Amino acid sequence: MTDHTDLLARIARRAREDEPMMPLAAGLPAPLPQSTIDSAEKRLGFGLHPLLAAIYRDLANGGFGPDYQLLSLTDGPTSEQAVECYLDVRAGRAGTEWAWPEGVLPILTWGCGMYACVDCRSDQGTVLLFEPNPGNPDAAWWIDSPSLAAWFEHYVDDTGWWVRAEEGEDLDDMPPWREARNRAVTLGPPRG
Repeated sequence: MTDHTDLLARIARRAREDEPMMPLAAGLPAPLPQSTIDSAEKRLGFGLHPLLAAIYRDLANGGFGPDYQLLSLTDGPTSEQAVECYLDVRAGRAGTEWAWPEGVLPILTWGCGMYACVDCRSDQGTVLLFEPNPGNPDAAWWIDSPSLAAWFEHYVDDTGWWVRAEEGEDLDDMPPWREARNRAVTLGPPRG
């Protein structure tokens, strides 16, 4: 298991300095107890990536991050909750060409239907960009970052694509994520 202690400390410093587009009135929400994370994982039917679980358990229940903010996992103050968002899109899009991939948890909204999502079934916690606006489900998924740790490094260091986009840079270097259709099929009932 990877030790993320240093990265968590740097994320915490950055989160305290953050000025998200939709700040929470009470500031950063309290972290979640492990029992709440366990219950959320049971509802999801999969475990969170270890770094994501550590953020929710040791830092805050969302409320920070690039542009808008990291969604609360559950029972939090953000306008959307990651668990509910995942369950809603999985149920609402099942059996359609827009079926949501299993184990891909939305963690941050970019607005306009776009989400940053973590592939909790990948060892590194690949961060994906869901961008449905062109209207083609086969071209809606992109690899934002090969790992959740690298994605948070970009957040801490202000080097993510979102910073480059604000500076007017063309962002056509993001590779497509071609596994979306295959992963949209339910592989079995949720654990628990």
